[in-house]
Amino acid sequence: MVTQESMEHLLDRSYFPEGFEGVRDRLIILLLYHTGIRRAELIGLQNDQVDIGRSQLKVLGKRKKERMIPIQTELKEAIQTYRKEFEVFFGKEVTGELLRSKSGKKLYPKLVYRVVNRYLSYVSNSEKKSPHVLRHSFATHLLNSGADLSAIKELLGHANLSATQVYTHNSVEQLKKVYNQSHPRGH
Repeated sequence: MVTQESMEHLLDRSYFPEGFEGVRDRLIILLLYHTGIRRAELIGLQNDQVDIGRSQLKVLGKRKKERMIPIQTELKEAIQTYRKEFEVFFGKEVTGELLRSKSGKKLYPKLVYRVVNRYLSYVSNSEKKSPHVLRHSFATHLLNSGADLSAIKELLGHANLSATQVYTHNSVEQLKKVYNQSHPRGH
C-alpha cells in the first residue's frame, strides 16, 4: 500500500512531464487512485462512460457487472485536460477507449503496469508498485477516513463483503495507533 501522504506528494508535484504522455500517465494514476477501478476496467473505460456533468464514471466490471463511481473535481479536470491534449496530439476527439498509447492504440496491461510502477517509484520504497496497489490504497485510505465498508464494497464492485474485508487489516492497525496515541491510558 502507498501512504496517503505519498499519494498527495506524487499528485501535487510535477513528476509528470508536459505533453500527451505526461497528461495521460497522470490520468492513469488519478483514475486508479480516485476510483479504485481494476486495471482491466481502466483499459476498457470508454470515453462516453465518463459523465463530467454528473460527476461519475460508468464502469463495466467483472462478469459484465455495471457500477457507477462518483468522481471529484481533480479527476474531472484531469479528464478534460487529457481530452484537450488528445485532440492536439492526434488531431481528433477521443472516441472509443478513453485512454490510448502514444501511437493511438488501446492501452495494454503491461503499459499500465509500467506507468504505475514508474511513478510510484518516485514516492514509495515498497516492493509492490502495481495498479492493484493503488486499488488497495484507495480502499484503505477511505476506510481510514471513516468510510463505510459496504459503500467501499460497492465502489470496488465486489460481489460480497468478505472480499472487501481484506482492506480492514490496515484500518485496524490505524485504529490501534490512534487509540494508543489518544487514549489517556494508551501509552
